Amino acid sequence: MARGTSGLPQALERGVADLFPAGTAEGAGHDPDQQLTARLAQAEAEGRPMRVKLGIDPTGSDIHLGHSILFRKLRAFQDAGHTAVLIIGDFTARIGDPTGKSATRVQLSAAEVEANAETYLVQLGLGQDPARALLDFQTPGRLEVRRNSEWLSGLDLPQVIELLGISTVGQMLAKEDFANRYGSGTPISLHEFLYPLLQGYDSVAIRSDLELGGTPQFGMLLPILPGLDGVQKMSKSLGNTVGLSEDPLSMYSKLEKVPDAVVEEYLTLLTDLDLEALPANPRERQKAMALEITRQRHGEAAAAQAQSDAARLVGGASGSGAADADVPEASLAAVNFPAKAFYLLSAVGICASSSEARRQIQNGGVKLEGQKLTDPNQEFADAAALEGKVLQLGKKTFRRLVAG
Repeated sequence: MARGTSGLPQALERGVADLFPAGTAEGAGHDPDQQLTARLAQAEAEGRPMRVKLGIDPTGSDIHLGHSILFRKLRAFQDAGHTAVLIIGDFTARIGDPTGKSATRVQLSAAEVEANAETYLVQLGLGQDPARALLDFQTPGRLEVRRNSEWLSGLDLPQVIELLGISTVGQMLAKEDFANRYGSGTPISLHEFLYPLLQGYDSVAIRSDLELGGTPQFGMLLPILPGLDGVQKMSKSLGNTVGLSEDPLSMYSKLEKVPDAVVEEYLTLLTDLDLEALPANPRERQKAMALEITRQRHGEAAAAQAQSDAARLVGGASGSGAADADVPEASLAAVNFPAKAFYLLSAVGICASSSEARRQIQNGGVKLEGQKLTDPNQEFADAAALEGKVLQLGKKTFRRLVAG
C-alpha cells in the first residue's frame, strides 16, 4: 500500500490536519512507542486490528457532509482491516458538547437522544450495502457500536471527584470557547467542564488505540469543512449545509455551486478521486466533485441523472426539459387557495417564512417553469394551475408541485 509523507498509508493520511503525537520520529521525539506508524506496524505484527474510536453526540437528527469527514476516515481504517469503535454519546449528549458554542446547550432527555441516535445510525449505513454506506456495518469485526451510558451512568460521586481532580480550572479556561465566554461574561455551567473529561474517559473505557478528532491516546485531527458559502464552517444553524439524506438533485445542485476556493478541500476531504488525474479546468473539477459525492450517497445512475437534470433546469429549460427531470416533489395539500406567490413558497417549504419568500421573489431568485416570478403578490387560483410545474429557488433548490 502506498505511503504518504507521514509514513501512514495514503488512504489513512489523506486530508489529515494533524497527528498527536506526530506520525514521524522527529515529531514524536524519536520515541518509537509514540509514533502512530509504529503502533500500526506493531498491531500488524501481532495480528490484531487497531481500535479506532469516534464519539458522536446525537443532539440532532441530521448528519451533513461536514460531519462525514470523520466517518469517511473511520471507514478508511475499517477498510484497512482495523476495528472502528463508534461511541454514541447518549450520556454526554445530555450534557451537551460546549465546543464551538457561545452559550450553554439545552440539555436533552434520554428519549430524545435515543431517537436521534437511531436516525444517525441509519444515515451512517445501518442496514445498507457497505458499498454505498459511510460505515461498514456488515463485515464481522469491523465495527463496534457502544453507548457511553454503559460506563458513565454507573460512576458514583467519589469517582466523579477523582475524575475532576485530574484537571484544573485554568486548563479548562484555556480552551478557546470557554475563554471567550468567560471573557465576555457569558455564563459557563459547571457541568460543561465535565464534558471533555468524560470524552477522555470514553477512550479509556473502550481501550482505544486512536481517537479521531481528539487526543486522549493517539489523536488524528481532521479539518473542519467550509460550508456552501465557502467561508464559515458547515453548520445547520448557518444554513450552509448539504445533508447526507438530501435527494440527488438537491445534493448535486448545491455542490456544483460551491465557491472555487473550497473545491479542492471538498475533493480532498469528501472523495477518493485522484486529484492529479482530474481536468485542470476549475469548472470541470467542481462538476467532478459534485458528481462523485452524489454518486457515493445515491449511486452512479442517480448522480448522472441529477447532473443532467441540473444542467437543464438551471439553464432555464421548461416544457419537456423540466417535465422529464427527476425533481423532488412538494405537496400543495396544505396550501389554502387562492394563494399569493410569497405564501406559496413558505407553505410548500421552499422558504422558511413568508418574509423570506418575499425577499427572494423581489431579488429575482424564484422561477416557476423557468419563468422568473417578479410579484410576491401574484395570485394562483387553485392547485390545478400549479400541478406538475417546477418551482425553483436560486440555482440549488427545485421542487415539482403536486396536488396530493
